[in-house]
Amino acid sequence: MKALVNNTIQIDLSQPLDISIPLSNDEKNPIAWYQGLPKIEPVRMGTADSEWIGKVSEGSSSTNFNNIFFNPHAHGTHTECLGHITNDFYSINQCLQTFFFTAQLISVIPKQNGEDWIITKEQIETLLLEKKPEALVIRTLPNEEAKKHKKYSHTNPPYLSEGAAVFLREQGVMHLLIDLPSVDKEHDEGKLLAHKAFWNVNDVKNVNKEARFNATITEMIYISEHISDGDYLLNLQIASFENDASPSKPILYKIE
Repeated sequence: MKALVNNTIQIDLSQPLDISIPLSNDEKNPIAWYQGLPKIEPVRMGTADSEWIGKVSEGSSSTNFNNIFFNPHAHGTHTECLGHITNDFYSINQCLQTFFFTAQLISVIPKQNGEDWIITKEQIETLLLEKKPEALVIRTLPNEEAKKHKKYSHTNPPYLSEGAAVFLREQGVMHLLIDLPSVDKEHDEGKLLAHKAFWNVNDVKNVNKEARFNATITEMIYISEHISDGDYLLNLQIASFENDASPSKPILYKIE
C-alpha cells in the first residue's frame, strides 16, 4: 500500500523499517543505568494449596496474564520529553501529540576526546548537507549487532557534544533518535549538557518559556545495516504513559 504525504512525499506503507529493540526478560535485553533485567512473569494469587497462576501452560488459567516490571530509560528503546530533567512534571504523552515526521538518517564514527568518544557539531553539520529535517536519526559506527543486547553500565559509551545539541536545536530538529543509552556522558556530575541544550532548558527548577516542550529524544534504537543513510518518513509510536518517558517503537519509511 502506497500513500502520499502532503502531496509531495510518496511512501510504501507495506515496507516498515522498525528501529526499536524489543523488551524481553532474558539476557538478550540491553541494560543501562545499573539496573537488573526486566521482569515478565505470570500473576500469582491464592494460597500454596490453591494457587492461581496466570499462565495457560501451568493448567490453572485459561489466559496468559503477566505482570511486567521495567524501567523505560534502562531497558530498551524509549522516547523522552523535557520532563526527564525538570523539577516540574511533564509527560511524554502530553508533549508528543503528532507522530509522523520527515527524518534523515546519518551514520557517524564518534571522535576520541581523552577517555571519551563524542559526536561533534562539525560531524553532524557535514552529514546533514544543509537539510533541516524534523527528526534526525543517528547510527554510530561500528554498527555491531551486539548493541541490541549490550550491558552499558560502567562502560562510558559515546555521547553527543553540547555544541552538537545546540546546533540541532538551532536547525529546528524536533526529534532526535540515537542508538546509545543517552545523549549525555554516563558520569557527568548531573550536568546533562546535551539534554539541556537540545530542549533549551536553562534552569530545571524554573523552566523558561523558550524551552522546547514538544521536542523529544529517543535512545537505545538499533538500525540494521540494510537500512541506508538518507531521507525517510518517521512514525514515532509510544505507549500512553503519563511519565517523562515511554517505551517506543520508531518506524522508518523510505521516501520514494
